Amino acid sequence: MNNTYWDNVYLEKSEEDMSWFQEHPVKSLEMIKELGLSKSGSIIDIGGGDSRLVDHLLTEGFEDLSVLDISEVSLKKLKNRLLGAGNKVAYLVSDVTEFRPPKLYDLWHDRATFHFLTSIDQINKYLETANAALKPGGNLIISTFSKDGPEKCSGLPIHQYSESELKELFQHYFTNTRCFEDTHVTPWGKTQSFVYCGFKKKV
Repeated sequence: MNNTYWDNVYLEKSEEDMSWFQEHPVKSLEMIKELGLSKSGSIIDIGGGDSRLVDHLLTEGFEDLSVLDISEVSLKKLKNRLLGAGNKVAYLVSDVTEFRPPKLYDLWHDRATFHFLTSIDQINKYLETANAALKPGGNLIISTFSKDGPEKCSGLPIHQYSESELKELFQHYFTNTRCFEDTHVTPWGKTQSFVYCGFKKKV
């Protein structure tokens, strides 16, 4: 993926102009709550940019948060918004397929990044990185466009997924715990179909 492309997207648009914007990321927060993680547990949000998930996790008392994004501009926006609260957040600038995890995490969360990876090489690198980044028994939450979702996002082609396709891709390293479909409403009222899946790293 191209960091210049995404830097320009974040320079040109406010967060409310992004199709994926959620003031309250309900489904992600519900899935995280169900895991019963310790407040000291380490969570990394993949492709999080300046999304609001980290705000809610800080409010709920989580103390070890990381946000990874290919766009340095997006992370600067996030850091500026969080101000003092952001000292509990590590801001990691990297393409996820080239990411070298600095530590092991209890939870890997990805809403709407994985579907931008359209080659099998990129997908395999992602899976290997996610596996390497998680502690034994660690959890992974992933959300992508479903088969009824858009074919492009921010002008780029994406890969739509079904529940069965996600389960098949992740089964080498992970055990599936649940999957469901959900409808996201963009800031301008358009609906987009997503599929969410939860996984646990095999021990």
